[in-house]
Amino acid sequence: MTSRITDKPPQFLSNPPLTLEKNSVSVPPESQNFHWHGFTQMADFQNIVIERAEGCWLTTTSGQRLFDGVASLWCNVHGHRNPKMDEAIRAQLDRVSHITTLGMSADITDQLAERLAEVTPGDLKHVFFSSDGSSAVEAALKMALQYWHLKNQTTPSSTSTAKTRYLALSSAYHGDTTGAVSLGGIKYFHQLFAPIVFTPVRGPLPCSYRLPDGIRDATACDYYAHEIESLLKQHHAELAAVVMEPLVQGAAGMITHPAGLLARIRELCDQYNVLMIVDEVATGFGRTGRMFACDHEGVTPDILCMGKGITAGYLPMAATIARPHVFEAFLGKSSERKQFYHGHTFGGNPLAAAAAVASLDLFRDTQLTETIDAKSQFLRECLAPIADHPHVGDVRGRGLMVGIELVADRNRKTPFDSDRLIGRNVCERATELGAWIRPLGDVIVLMPPLVASNEELRFLADTVTRAIEEVLADID
Repeated sequence: MTSRITDKPPQFLSNPPLTLEKNSVSVPPESQNFHWHGFTQMADFQNIVIERAEGCWLTTTSGQRLFDGVASLWCNVHGHRNPKMDEAIRAQLDRVSHITTLGMSADITDQLAERLAEVTPGDLKHVFFSSDGSSAVEAALKMALQYWHLKNQTTPSSTSTAKTRYLALSSAYHGDTTGAVSLGGIKYFHQLFAPIVFTPVRGPLPCSYRLPDGIRDATACDYYAHEIESLLKQHHAELAAVVMEPLVQGAAGMITHPAGLLARIRELCDQYNVLMIVDEVATGFGRTGRMFACDHEGVTPDILCMGKGITAGYLPMAATIARPHVFEAFLGKSSERKQFYHGHTFGGNPLAAAAAVASLDLFRDTQLTETIDAKSQFLRECLAPIADHPHVGDVRGRGLMVGIELVADRNRKTPFDSDRLIGRNVCERATELGAWIRPLGDVIVLMPPLVASNEELRFLADTVTRAIEEVLADID
């Protein structure tokens, strides 16, 4: 198999391939000890320091240029140094950079809340701001729990069970704060912290690649919906909410759900009187080809969590947006103490709000979301040659959210031994060739900025194809 990439970089990559300098496993240089990197083994990490960026490209302190193949951890939308984004933040600096939203607000933050209500599904309209996706999920968990507490005060029942638990899918990932970790089901992210977390009701992993024995694509939605309904029948009296990522479970390895499952779960939540919390931190803001992934199946959750792309990757911000029936349960006299007992110092920060409003303006003015389906199709066409590689098990995803799963045995879908670090080695080679990507185990993740051109998408695909071919050339 031969990839289309040549040793000569394309015109927009004007420097030679990056050569990574691997540090000593025993003692990293002291200059690298000050900054402790997340999800990074500091004994042997590869020190890539970015000095500046423009469009879809990053420039290191040594002058190397790298294509931002994971959109700076799935959040960059309009590219780096977008003039309209930059100007919006500069203009807000001349007005006010930060005020609290506990009992007051900034005009730009109120404007953003209204704009978010306009672009989110259905009647979601009450926006609670925080600083990151994990915090948005934490707010949703507490919001749901307090909602049922308030509802029980209004209509108490001697036979009712307190609705204080949550149903989360297998291999779930909803963030790294304690409540979000409690929902999680990924071994290396979550099991270590078991002593300090709560235990959810664990649902199935609705994977379209590794289906259970006897289940086919045509029956997968019914199968997984039945599994979830069985759990709801058993636990609905104690469940505050079902919490899930819609369509794609990102950190689980870009696991794609069967079409129609999201809508079925919405129906089941209504049937069993359980709130539906949808985590669109990764899938929101155009990533799947719609503004929100819920839009694909016409679903309006009771609570929706958003982050990452909300400011187009410029500044930390997240939000939890609820439907009226949730919000109204918290209304009453101050003496009744029904207010939401939760808040963040930087929630609704005006600078971040200005960036978010500017991003929504760009979505509207450029009709960016409408371009994603065509770009997605083009990227998949560029990846077609690698799809037949004997160690590529699956190429999957939605929109510009792609996972390439590498396997030891394609026919049996057998994974590689995790200690071989196949995914990591492929990503390191891709970085050497000029595209910065990160793996999820042995799933190679491609999440470019939404504004990436076809030429840039082809470069990304060709670079990753070459990296896979080279790393797996002599694999046994």
